[in-house]
Amino acid sequence: MAELHPLARQFSSVAEVYERGRPDYPPAVVGALAAELDIVPGSRVLDLGAGTGKLTRALVAFGLDVIAVEPQSALREVLAAGIGRERVQDGMAEEIPLPDHSVAAVTVADAFHWFDQSAALAEIRRVLDPTGGLAVLATLPGGFDAPWASELITLLSDRRPEHPGFDGPDWTEAVRAAGGWSEPREIEVISSQPVSPDRLVDYLASASWIAAMPEEERAELLDQARSVLTAAELPSELPVRVKIGLARPA
Repeated sequence: MAELHPLARQFSSVAEVYERGRPDYPPAVVGALAAELDIVPGSRVLDLGAGTGKLTRALVAFGLDVIAVEPQSALREVLAAGIGRERVQDGMAEEIPLPDHSVAAVTVADAFHWFDQSAALAEIRRVLDPTGGLAVLATLPGGFDAPWASELITLLSDRRPEHPGFDGPDWTEAVRAAGGWSEPREIEVISSQPVSPDRLVDYLASASWIAAMPEEERAELLDQARSVLTAAELPSELPVRVKIGLARPA
């Protein structure tokens, strides 16, 4: 039976913080992946590792028939509150609780690195319609070339443990190694998000490796980050890059 990565389990303790701090997905992101995967309103889509529903809500707003699969109950509660409990299922990427060839697309937002990727890709192929496709999203906040950002980076440096999102292979390597997929490719959508010291502190607090710190150490780190951000001249918005990785069953 598949098991969650120990760091991924930390998201259960910061579900509300994750929801407050992580960027939302603008309609342009869903419009882009829908155009690339040839899906239209009414198409059935699986949002895998859906978390609190950041991407799921944007997929629903586009008019897609979304099934959201998430293994952690604390995250599913937030997810269900946003999209309705009838759309939400308990499950993991390595054991997807859906029939064969039952969805037109599978989306994975900032979660693919947590999966047993070979097993997950086999399951994704199983549930995908043969003409469907996979979209792997990665959200990359920008604007971190300012002096305040350099202070934050210095504060955080050398504290992060080994982490599959930073230290593991790129998703494209997993797709190529699995076989049975088209050559993976990527597109990018750039938008912006409102920013404030509170939201940036929540963004940091929602990181799995920060959530995993001993409580006193974590509180001290976040207090230091808040001091840096409160003293900074923050813009009203920061750019956000969303990389959308795309592949189809071959």
